[in-house]
Amino acid sequence: MSVEIERKFLVKGDRWRSLGAGSRYCQGYIAAGEKTVRVRVVGNQAYLTIKGPTTGIARLEYEYSIPLADALEMLQSLCAPPLIEKMRYRVEWEGFIWEIDEFEGENQGLIVAEVELTDPNQAIALPDWIGEEVSHDSRYFNANLAKHPFSRWN
Repeated sequence: MSVEIERKFLVKGDRWRSLGAGSRYCQGYIAAGEKTVRVRVVGNQAYLTIKGPTTGIARLEYEYSIPLADALEMLQSLCAPPLIEKMRYRVEWEGFIWEIDEFEGENQGLIVAEVELTDPNQAIALPDWIGEEVSHDSRYFNANLAKHPFSRWN
């Protein structure tokens, strides 16, 4: 069993851009509700991820490598548009790896940083480019951004 524990924050400013390299991600959702099934392509790698219900900032997560051709077919045939398109930057900061997602497409303009923890109460130092915490705001879950893109928020 694998448990994902993460905190999510909005990003402010551009100082983070010089701290890590980015990779292009494209992902879609076969099922998106309390439990999600996601297909993701990163470069020439592909993954199928199953996530359980969120409790606080934790949830069960299972991720498996799958053939790229299968993932591309699933994105086209099984995932409802819009797909989530983003650049993900990995930044090391005081012993933690921050993943900063700069969204494209219908979620352009949104930049979110996530940090994975080993315990929900684990203390972390926040970089100066971290803004408001949105861990408990379900609008910022990628599965919800696929259904209700940032560009359509009022």
